[in-house]
Amino acid sequence: MFKNIPKLIQDDIWLKPFEEAIIQRIESAKNKERELAGESSLYEFASGHFYFGLHKTSEGWVMREWAPNATYIHLVGSFNNWEEQKKYAFQPVGHGIWELNLDTNDLHHGDLYALSMHWAIDAGKRVPAWANYVVQDPETNIFNAKVWYPENRYQWNSDFNGLTEPPLIYEAHIGMAGEEEKVHTYNEFREHMLPRIKANGYNTVQLMAIPEHPYYGSFGYHVSSFFAPSSRFGTPDELKQLIDEAHEMGMAVIMDIVHSHAVKNEVEGLGRYDGTRYQFFHDGGRGEHPAWDSYIFNYGKNEVLHFLLSNLKFWLEVFRFDGFRFDGVTSILYYDHGLGKSFSSYNDYFNGNVDMEATTYLTLANILIKQVKPNSISIAEDMSGMPGLAVPLDAGGMGFDYRMAMGVPDYWIKIIKEKSDDEWEVGDIFHSLTSKRLDEKVVSYAESHDQALVGDKTIIFRLIDKEMYYSMRKDQPNMMVDRGIALHKMIRLATATTAGGAYLNFMGNEFGHPEWIDFPRPGNEWSHKHCRRLWSISEDPQLKFHWLYDFDKDMISFLREHKLLTIPPVDLVLENKPDKVLAFHRGLFLVIFNFNPVQSFTDYGIPLGAGKYKIVLNTDSGRYGGYDRIEEDFPYYTMPIGGITSQHYLRLYLPARTALVLKKIDIPKAK
Repeated sequence: MFKNIPKLIQDDIWLKPFEEAIIQRIESAKNKERELAGESSLYEFASGHFYFGLHKTSEGWVMREWAPNATYIHLVGSFNNWEEQKKYAFQPVGHGIWELNLDTNDLHHGDLYALSMHWAIDAGKRVPAWANYVVQDPETNIFNAKVWYPENRYQWNSDFNGLTEPPLIYEAHIGMAGEEEKVHTYNEFREHMLPRIKANGYNTVQLMAIPEHPYYGSFGYHVSSFFAPSSRFGTPDELKQLIDEAHEMGMAVIMDIVHSHAVKNEVEGLGRYDGTRYQFFHDGGRGEHPAWDSYIFNYGKNEVLHFLLSNLKFWLEVFRFDGFRFDGVTSILYYDHGLGKSFSSYNDYFNGNVDMEATTYLTLANILIKQVKPNSISIAEDMSGMPGLAVPLDAGGMGFDYRMAMGVPDYWIKIIKEKSDDEWEVGDIFHSLTSKRLDEKVVSYAESHDQALVGDKTIIFRLIDKEMYYSMRKDQPNMMVDRGIALHKMIRLATATTAGGAYLNFMGNEFGHPEWIDFPRPGNEWSHKHCRRLWSISEDPQLKFHWLYDFDKDMISFLREHKLLTIPPVDLVLENKPDKVLAFHRGLFLVIFNFNPVQSFTDYGIPLGAGKYKIVLNTDSGRYGGYDRIEEDFPYYTMPIGGITSQHYLRLYLPARTALVLKKIDIPKAK
């Protein structure tokens, strides 16, 4: 009876009323794939970066640009004093494409260049859309493309073929990854951060702000040059070396990809690139994002699909990234960008507000990504909960491997902000951490970069507040700090051990970084004081930060060593609302939380089957700033309440605000 019904609907019968819309979504993507690829493949179609842009050939140089509204184009640069010259005039070759052929000596590695673009009633300088290296003059702040063809091209060393385990993601920003008050570099990140991330157990590095963006403070989300790694951090080859060495360490590297919108800038961006608003973007109101002050791509235009899909292939092949976190997917999916919507019922996803051209693009993107790299990682940042988003393509979904569990950090912030400890409900905590569609995997996280920015607060700041500045030395007792440290560990452990497929942490948050993120701007006199990470405090034995740092390291090591996130079911064992005690099983592991702020329990009974358990992680350990109140070294046995066949209980001492992870171990059989 289910022969022609997508598995997405078979697995969720409540989607049956929307079967026609889901099938239409699937067919739209299939039809567009056939239209674009023909008898070939999306992999072959998405090769625009080999054709467009500047390329060196055996005969010299060739450059092509798509600018259908242009009347003529000249290449200008440091090689011709930025003047239009006949020698550097492009020729139209059809379909809005312009071509320029030059001799070998007409351009050299390191030359600066741009386009002098003319159209019917005006003209303007443009940084080429397909430029693969763009630099900013430190004195004038003007952006130009730069010829990047060094004699000794970077030679790759690693043969890394992708992760074979769940992603444990370290979200990072190159520029603010160091401790000095400056913009840090690819080389500094490679030398100092990669070994740190590796030692802390993470297997995936997620890099923000890689494609060039004119405003540093945009966190990289207002992209201007989609094919150029940001030069403020270094050269393209230095980024390649960073990725290569991460691969040699066994770590995947994924990047934030921003295909949801583009910066409005016209000289160094795509705004009015050929004199029209509608070349890359929708014209009129549909082409402008009302909240982001940016332009919206026209996903129904084949040339735009060619540009965006080629961009994905470019980063995967040329720089060997291992996948993407797609930013702003909610904004892509809906005509109204999901602004102000609660998404409280399935009707909200199938009411005519969904942009079919956008769902087609996202589906094609995921098809292409797997064609380029079968072991790649594809993550959707979506807060709407669109059904099928992270469901395999052959099951009727859009093909993302994971969606961000954006409700989890929102939940933690809400209860920390609005409720005192004695109002926290353990059943509600468990439900909020484990609620997800059964057919999807998610990236779970307690907080990301979003919660660390000025205007918001990190978990540690919400828990400790100003005491962070006065009472973080070990010789400074403070009950508020003790509370904050205890809950910081418990919140992370609860989030990680219930994670629905992957786990993420933003750099520095693991040790409770005391500084918010405030990028240089006029309001702070262009200061970098709050745009860096103070690693030294995490390693100072006199400070309490290193307790959190050490706990995170051991927690990540535990997740990875025991492959915890490969175990699908998280089975509730106990939720005692009055006591505020929560216990659940994941495979052989029993995880227990006493969220009670004041009451410790002696011989607390956890109902289980007969078994023997050993503590493998304890938030109360003195190594992590606890009080060493729990004996970790001997095994714990369940005991029957009556006869041998009666209900067994594991009886434990559970101090207030502590959590334990125990592993069930074999009981030797009597000989």
